[in-house]
Amino acid sequence: MADTLVPLLCRNCPERADGYGGSCQVNLDDEEALELGGVELIPAAMRKAARQPGWKVTKIGRAGTRYGTMVVVQDVRDVPKEHQAVVNHAMNDRMRAALHKAWGEQGPAPDQRGSVALMTQEFRAAVAPCSP
Repeated sequence: MADTLVPLLCRNCPERADGYGGSCQVNLDDEEALELGGVELIPAAMRKAARQPGWKVTKIGRAGTRYGTMVVVQDVRDVPKEHQAVVNHAMNDRMRAALHKAWGEQGPAPDQRGSVALMTQEFRAAVAPCSP
């Protein structure tokens, strides 16, 4: 499973940041997570996948949350100076999009690279060949 997730994680890095500042959150139904190996296997596979492009990761894996099973990996490496502006800009874009939704602002939310819904769909597509 881990090898199939590497491209997904790399797509969730800010463009022009040389692989720094990436993160991936996947929200699954508890039953679906169990079918894929459970809340222990999924974060372990995501952590293993994140190490391949050199990420130093923090991970979260929780079953039975309000929204089902949630798994998050985030690259926590120190960002080199030449990539800090790009990574900071991407983080600000994500925050603006989240606040836009939370505050119920009118109009379309600011563009962001990889929503949780999209990451979850891509995760499902990536692990489908690995499923029993």
